[in-house]
Amino acid sequence: MQGRLRFGVMLAALWWGSLTALGLLVVPLLFQHLGSPQAAGAMAAKLFAAQTWLSIICGLVLLLLLNKKDESAPNTLAQGVTPWLVAGLLLAALVEFGVAPRIVTARATGGDLKLWHGLGSAMYLGQWLSTTSVLWRMTFAAAR
Repeated sequence: MQGRLRFGVMLAALWWGSLTALGLLVVPLLFQHLGSPQAAGAMAAKLFAAQTWLSIICGLVLLLLLNKKDESAPNTLAQGVTPWLVAGLLLAALVEFGVAPRIVTARATGGDLKLWHGLGSAMYLGQWLSTTSVLWRMTFAAAR
């Protein structure tokens, strides 16, 4: 169990760290240094799509690791972490497959870009908070 837990902590750290780096460092730098907001937005969209797939892979592997049957002890960690994992996965998928296409459409048609961008940002923050909870709980469990 200890090896699985350590690997899980590393996956959770990768997921959380990539969300943090992309949202707080990379995307703001794109808008600061690329010539136009359109070019920065197009590149940010590609990076957010890649982030979604990283989130899905990390989240699914974590679910598999945490919910593996271990007859020696009840898996209370999985019970505490699974809702946060599922929330993070759902938010990642909703942003990519629900909100991102509407942002593209709003840009092309002059629709309500501010609404969809704000909703996507809020959902990204929700995913970040979910992964923060996962990482926090897993590192606490690993330290015991």
